Amino acid sequence: MAEYGKPEDLERIINLGKQKLSKFGGLAPLIILGLLVLIALKSTIYSIGPDEVGVLQRFGKYIATTESGLHVKLPFGIDKVTPVKVERIFKQEFGARTLRAGVKTRYSASSYLDESLMLTGDLNILDVRWIVQFRVKDPVQLLFNTRNPQENVRDIAEVVMRRFAGDYRVDETLSTKREEIDDLAHIEMQKILDKYETGIQIVTVKLLDVNPPDEVKPAFNEVNEAKQERERVINQARQAYNKVIPRAKGEAEQTIREAEGYALDKINRAKGEAERFSTVLAEYKKAPDITQKRLYLETMMEVLPKAKEKYIIDPKQSSILPLLNLGKGGK
Repeated sequence: MAEYGKPEDLERIINLGKQKLSKFGGLAPLIILGLLVLIALKSTIYSIGPDEVGVLQRFGKYIATTESGLHVKLPFGIDKVTPVKVERIFKQEFGARTLRAGVKTRYSASSYLDESLMLTGDLNILDVRWIVQFRVKDPVQLLFNTRNPQENVRDIAEVVMRRFAGDYRVDETLSTKREEIDDLAHIEMQKILDKYETGIQIVTVKLLDVNPPDEVKPAFNEVNEAKQERERVINQARQAYNKVIPRAKGEAEQTIREAEGYALDKINRAKGEAERFSTVLAEYKKAPDITQKRLYLETMMEVLPKAKEKYIIDPKQSSILPLLNLGKGGK
């Protein structure tokens, strides 16, 4: 094996190179110039994708933002262009990771419990799984004010979600307040990102699944069953109440109305009798005999039709027993 490094060997290598270059003759400078032109063209023309914008820097200083298409910049590292995807929606998952997306999405959650276990306001532990979707709204702020946008979003999302989960009771987080937590977390995350000028816009914050940990699920199930039984008994009591109470109120109202009608009738009748008596009294004072006879006749007209048997007796008759045939019921 030949050894290199001696002066005569280096001289031999240089001479060999000169011989090879001499074969090209006057073409060598043209070839070198062509290579330089190709390198300059390659570093001058750049392309930005349809869902991107380009952030142009000159010696590291921001110059402009270019839209999609072909553009020209200064070569040899003077200008630098960084493409940023502004139309793409990025997603961060917490408590689970998507294995296969589709109609029936599959998730893996076995190794992500540390980020999903949270303490609620009533000191219960929940396994909370959620997603955060975001996009780039200001590529310049994104490049110059953040070093790792994905990690920034993850850290802020976890802090905010843990805080809001701790503000609610376990039953509220499980069912009634989930949409409210989504909205509040969305607003709070955007406020923090805007404060630090990260150039990121939150699109969606969504709780996917909220469950108690496997270790305490039996106890949670018993509590839920007891709550359901309580609700069932309350509903039955309300049903019975709605049947009995309205009917009793209706009957009471009917009785009151009947009593009021009866009282009004009696009062009106009494007033009428009093007025009639006053009228009769006035007539009696004018003609006592006539009035008395008229009252007697009116009374007889009212009483006689109600009598089953009538006996007309001569006032001069001393004894009527021999004349009455009481057994035959004569009239």
